[in-house]
Amino acid sequence: MTVQQMMFGATAMGSLLAGLFFLRFWLQTRDPFFLYLTGSFWLQAAHRTALELVPYASEDEPMFYLVRLLAYGLILVAIWQKNRRRRDRPSQPASERR
Repeated sequence: MTVQQMMFGATAMGSLLAGLFFLRFWLQTRDPFFLYLTGSFWLQAAHRTALELVPYASEDEPMFYLVRLLAYGLILVAIWQKNRRRRDRPSQPASERR
């Protein structure tokens, strides 16, 4: 086992655990923000695992690069949707709030 293999495994495990962390929050709140983050981290874990299992794989290959781009795109979509929903709500005067 090389150091690179060990680092890919540790990164994949960390991404998987981060996904489980956000899944727990999604189960509690049902906020789609946490579901997007869960999907992104699990996609990154699958990406790192595939990089190690596919012979002659390189991070520079377009297929692997696009998977990483999709994972980061999910994070951006989650942030965008979270901020968009907050902005779409009309603000109520303090006297009308309960």
